Amino acid sequence: MSDFEAIRAREATHFLPVVKRLPLALVEGRGSRVRDVEGREFVDLTAGWGVCAVGHCHPELVRAISEQAGRLMQTTNLFYTLPQLDLIERLAEITPEPLSRSFLVSSGAEAVEGALKLAHRASGRREFVATHGSFHGRTLGGLSVIGQAKHRARYAGLLHEQTFVPYDDLDAARAAVNERVAAVIVEPVQGEGGVNVPSPGYLAGLREICDAAGALLIADEVQTGIGRTGAWVAVDHAGVAPNILTLGKGLGGGFPVAAFLCSEAVAKTVEPGDHGGTYAGNPLAAAAANAVLRVIREDGLVERAAELGTRLLARLAAFAEAHPQHAEAARGQGLLVGLVLRDEARAASLALRALERGVLVNVTAGRVMRLFPALNVPEEDLWPAVDSLLELVLEPAA
Repeated sequence: MSDFEAIRAREATHFLPVVKRLPLALVEGRGSRVRDVEGREFVDLTAGWGVCAVGHCHPELVRAISEQAGRLMQTTNLFYTLPQLDLIERLAEITPEPLSRSFLVSSGAEAVEGALKLAHRASGRREFVATHGSFHGRTLGGLSVIGQAKHRARYAGLLHEQTFVPYDDLDAARAAVNERVAAVIVEPVQGEGGVNVPSPGYLAGLREICDAAGALLIADEVQTGIGRTGAWVAVDHAGVAPNILTLGKGLGGGFPVAAFLCSEAVAKTVEPGDHGGTYAGNPLAAAAANAVLRVIREDGLVERAAELGTRLLARLAAFAEAHPQHAEAARGQGLLVGLVLRDEARAASLALRALERGVLVNVTAGRVMRLFPALNVPEEDLWPAVDSLLELVLEPAA
């Protein structure tokens, strides 16, 4: 039995079967490359689902975690800790000006839960409007506003019914948002939904609609935040300030940490005991996030994501134009880009076939090849990997 077969046998015995895995067991990562148990190396264009914003095991991140682990890993939120204070100050600097208050949690789903609770408290309302194709996490609150039936349907009996409207449709949003709605929750760019970029003016229009109805606007930036789209947060591209904003994924660079932020006006509606969490804002997570933000700032990775992302999108768009029988279009913002493939069956096998070429890639929304590599992905890794993927798209069906 090979090492991999032994690993698969162990997993089949004890792992809850809620994940369909690819036949690969990873043991090491450096930068934008990972290595499996058999010593094979792969270029990672998923960055751990957009989490490893500064690459796998960045030396500064490893050093920060190691030093903090030897100093203080965990205490309770009854006490002040300096890494947490440093982080919440930095988050206030990189997000729109009204967002002066934040609470740290361990995952993007938790951040969404906190955002929904906060919107309810601030508005006194319980209805939410979300968009078709959206993804806001798999906890009960997140599932209630997730715009994908495949995730929501099996738990419908546990969920509050909410309203869903088409993404990038202001008329539909205007018709749905009324005096009973606590908030509209929206991704500035839909990630899991297929890398959908809204029309100019969409987010500003949602802001106006929410204001007119006395509702709040929640920007879910778990995937789009922390430089991913070529701005610290994607709402900056539209010049829109939400009432509440969520962050996750890239914030910890591989360490579990997330946050939700709000304006001073919203913060005044809560009181001690309204939210919490044992691990919320622990010093180890905060130190990791501080290191990630420092690397991104000092290395100019927000600007790099914008510039490199523009070239990557152009490369994919040129491919789609040259091969319309294989690809419909390319879309994205910064280093969150997608190529819409024609053949859904072929798209479904792309991630598996890419392993043979030494590339990790993701296909979402059925047939969208999504690329969201580390913000510092070396170009000598990126372009050959992209070329390999495009060759696979053109490869005749078996």
